Amino acid sequence: MSSGVEETHSARIARILTERIVLGEIPPGTRLRQDHIAAEFGASHVPVREAFRQLQTQGLAEALPRRGFRVTKFDLAELREVAEMRASLEFLALRHAAPNITSKTLEEAEHAIRHGETAENVHDWEKANRQFHRVILSPCQMPRLLRTIDDLHMASARFLFAAWRREWETRTDHDHLRILEALRKGQTDFACATLSQHVGRIGKRIVSRKNTSDK
Repeated sequence: MSSGVEETHSARIARILTERIVLGEIPPGTRLRQDHIAAEFGASHVPVREAFRQLQTQGLAEALPRRGFRVTKFDLAELREVAEMRASLEFLALRHAAPNITSKTLEEAEHAIRHGETAENVHDWEKANRQFHRVILSPCQMPRLLRTIDDLHMASARFLFAAWRREWETRTDHDHLRILEALRKGQTDFACATLSQHVGRIGKRIVSRKNTSDK
């Protein structure tokens, strides 16, 4: 089998396992059994191991000495770290993206906001939220930075789903609207500062909600 096919299998397995972990379908602490997953996906052990390593890079799985991998447990200290990293890195990305943002970019960002406002559940809202961030940050043309931010978004989403799955209500994201308006007016400093504060607030809200649900 060619390495290209192996990479395709690996990416697909990692994507599906990531979705299951983030949505809570595979609970924290669960062992990821290589034989079972290989059989499910009709793959050899090689792409499965590659998929596990990708999950480890995203912070969704951890290696156990001589015992394979398991899904990482929730750690509020990690969530705070993720929120602070996102705030800093998204500030940097938007700073570089702003000069390259076009009217089409702004239209796509507004479309993502509207999708978020009409979301009927936390999963749809998170998808629209992630799309908004991706749209305004992608013009930075810094692929390594964007990949890191994507991984951090995935980690944030896992905590978000766990904290808000039972108590969700449709809401208007006023921070997104302020960021969009600032970008339209060419107010890059304000847009970047608002984005950084927005990400930090979301992280604090999730920590607060998770602490409350654990009591």
